[in-house]
This record gives sequence, structure tokens and C-alpha cells, in this order.
Amino acid sequence: MAQFVWGYDTDNGPERWHENYPMAKGDKQSPIEINSKDVRHDSSLTAWHASYDPGAAKTILNNGRTCRVVFDDTFDRSVLRGGPLTGAYRLRQLHLHWGSSDDHGSEHVIDGVKYAAELHMVHWNPKHGNFAGALKQPDGVAVVGIFLKVGKTPKPEMKRILEEIDNIKTKGKEAPFQHFDPSILFPKSRDYWTYHGSFTTPPCEECITWILLREPIEVSSDQMAKLRSLSKNGENEPVNPLVDNWRPPQPVKGRIVRASFK
Repeated sequence: MAQFVWGYDTDNGPERWHENYPMAKGDKQSPIEINSKDVRHDSSLTAWHASYDPGAAKTILNNGRTCRVVFDDTFDRSVLRGGPLTGAYRLRQLHLHWGSSDDHGSEHVIDGVKYAAELHMVHWNPKHGNFAGALKQPDGVAVVGIFLKVGKTPKPEMKRILEEIDNIKTKGKEAPFQHFDPSILFPKSRDYWTYHGSFTTPPCEECITWILLREPIEVSSDQMAKLRSLSKNGENEPVNPLVDNWRPPQPVKGRIVRASFK
């Protein structure tokens, strides 16, 4: 049996991940569907703050499963704090999940609504020494999730990422990506839902405090098409478009989702 390489196809997709990554069947898996009626408003949830150093941005790459921007996390130069978090978490990377058409693509689902894409900003807690150590702790990682919806007034800030897409068309391609402040991607409202969950990709470690922003940001149809022009094949292989790289919602199993807003 060849080494199992996970992905999003029938033979290696989310339904099969648990065969090689048993944690994928755990009790705190992500994403989930959030139903407003089950959400608990928590007045003790404070505002979250990000202070990001644009100089921390390093590269953008296509790893065959997503488009990822990597940041320097060797010290506290770009950090997230506040909200449900204790201490400062360092920004390590951001990446996206998207669909093959505008009516699906997000991983989290809100009251039955799926968005065209979902952006994840991954931060880790330096008190655990390094990223690998953080993955083993329940408070190891914090992810800010931002929904992308297709609209008439696209957010100009997404342009910077999408301009680079032509340089990373195929799997394994990487390009320099300097002087970028990802906080420009935040919506106006800081309202969020939070719950304890997991990475949405194998091994699906259950170490994440999710901060899901209520307000989506807008992208244009053209911008979404650009994202879908990425390929999961290598440079000299037959074209295989990179789309539908999302995991469907997982069982909530008694977890409480808290909201910072009424």
C-alpha cells in the first residue's frame, strides 16, 4: 500500500482521513455548523486585537491543497491577543478554502449559509516553545476565520494575494511575498463566535481556539475565478484544478459556541 496522501478527492478525501488520522473522528473536530439559536452570548468575551508587522510576511505558496502566505514567527512580531485568548499568539500563516462555484466553499456553515470561501489566519502560543509543541496543547493555536462572499463591492485588499496567483499556478511553486499587513483583510465589525475545535486538515489536532468573524468580506466573481485557476498538479503534469478544498461540518458533540455579540 502506497503512503496515504490525504486530499479532497473521493479516494483520499475527508470521509477517509480517519483511516490514517484517527483524531479526525475526535470529539472536538472542526469545522462545525453554527446555529444562532444554540449560541450563547457571553458578555465576558472582550474584543480581540491584532498587531501585525507587515515586514513579517515572507512567501506565498501553492502546496497542492491550498494557497498559503507564510510569516516569520521566530519572535513576537505579529501577534493576536484578547477575546477568548490568554496571552499573545504569533501569526504563522494564512490560507484559504474555496469551492468550485460561488455558492459553497467555506468550511464553517452559519445557519445553513455557506460562503464562497473561508480565510484562516493561524496563530500559535509561544509559551509552548515551538509550533510542534503548541499542536499538542488545548490552548496551543488560535485561528481567526473570515468568510468571503461574492458581491458588487469587492475588498481591494484581497488583490495583493490574488495578484501573485499567476506565479504559483502549480503545486510546489513559491514566490516572495513581502510587506503585507494581513489585518487589512479584517471586516469592519469585530463581532465573533468562538469555540474549541481542531485543524480542518489532517492530522486534525484538537488544539484550536476558533475566532470566527461574523461579518464576511466581499470579493468579486473575477477574484474567486482567479483563486480557482490554481492547480493541484505539478508543473509538467496534466491540469487538475484546485477547487473544493474544504472539509464538511463535523459533529458538535455538546460543545458550546459563544458569541461576543447579542
